[in-house]
Amino acid sequence: MNLNEFKNTVYDKNISVIGLGISNRPLIKYLVKLGANVTAYDKRTKEQLGEIYDEFSALGVKLITGESYLDDLGGEIIFKTPGLRFDHPALLAAKEKGSIITSEMEVFFDICPAHIIAVTGSDGKTTTTTLIHKMMTQQGYKTWLGGNIGNPLLTETEQMSENDWVILELSSFQLHTMRKSPEIAVITNLSPNHLDVHKDYAEYIDAKKNIMLYQNGTSKLVVNASNEETAKIGKEAKGTCVDFSSKEKAYVCLENGQIMREGKAVLDISKIKIPGMHNVENYMAAIAAVEGLVDDAVIAEVARTFGGVPHRIELVRTVNGVRYYNSSIDSSPNRSINTLKVFEDKVIMIAGGKDKGIPYDEIGPAICEKVKILILIGKTAEKIEQAVMKAGGNNYLQIIHCDSYESVVKTAHDMAKSGDVVLLSPASTSFDMFSNFEERGNLFRSLVCEL
Repeated sequence: MNLNEFKNTVYDKNISVIGLGISNRPLIKYLVKLGANVTAYDKRTKEQLGEIYDEFSALGVKLITGESYLDDLGGEIIFKTPGLRFDHPALLAAKEKGSIITSEMEVFFDICPAHIIAVTGSDGKTTTTTLIHKMMTQQGYKTWLGGNIGNPLLTETEQMSENDWVILELSSFQLHTMRKSPEIAVITNLSPNHLDVHKDYAEYIDAKKNIMLYQNGTSKLVVNASNEETAKIGKEAKGTCVDFSSKEKAYVCLENGQIMREGKAVLDISKIKIPGMHNVENYMAAIAAVEGLVDDAVIAEVARTFGGVPHRIELVRTVNGVRYYNSSIDSSPNRSINTLKVFEDKVIMIAGGKDKGIPYDEIGPAICEKVKILILIGKTAEKIEQAVMKAGGNNYLQIIHCDSYESVVKTAHDMAKSGDVVLLSPASTSFDMFSNFEERGNLFRSLVCEL
């Protein structure tokens, strides 16, 4: 399907869009512009949506809101929100009645005229996606950044050409129902994640595999050779498979402080501005993805100038000799473990949030090794404390529970001494108290700036 066919498909059709979140709002406006009869469904009430409700109602969008918002789901085409399972009873009932179920990302893959590089993984995908985008842009390509970061791109397809490059970050939720794959796919690593939505780890892995499942002989797959699951997936590649590793010999690997690609030095890791071995691995994945497209000199320039993505080990401020870091992106234990490795001395760590149904045992020893004061908040607070106790941290580690971010920051401020590091690294998602990790990080940042 091309763009004109899509326009003809939605014109004067009854289209349903589930969710009035930030990513769906441009989609709804675009569908209205194309002449569709749009109904938007959202779990929030009219009062909770406030100005958003008024704005879309004024556009002629029919709005169905509240707890029972999906009770009478219908429409000729339904755009589901990524977090809603494909086998939700409301979707299955609508499909039985003849509705076509799709998503913004699925349609984008159908009609996008440009080349696509897409990145997924449990950790590091946002940084890796951003690195690839910066490298490609600085090389001189016209690029578009989207998926889990940037703007929804379906509405931008009219401005794209076949010479452009789209760089996407894709979550397991977005990939779960995909039936197309990009020409260049990157899987940074895989570990248990989002098990509050996926039935089990196997389903999560299968969702991630969709990024390469529909590739062909001319496609490229980039995988982490040191990660058990991605190494397995690499053996199923339809086209070229390129691996990377900071721990063992691979197509892109580490030797004497140099990132090597097929035996040739590409980048001195001491030149990388953002800290941590996990970020070296992110560079490796990006270098593997852009081989043949980006000059080594451009890669070196990005490494020298790129200071990181907001909410990822972001230095917010130094107050009375205490450095405050915002790493709100750390939505899993593994992310927090990698972040803790960056710091040489023990830190004051703020952790906790929504439980994704994943194990926390591994974070216990890491906290015991790297944390001197642990401030816990949110639904996973108890789970994290249990992991620490199991690792023996109760003998010398001070653990404090708080019930608000205001009290979290005040407690950290009161207990910190000059030379200390206060680190927000939740090891959990933000959805128990916030709409997303950015909102959580922004609140932490503003509270620190008020100190």
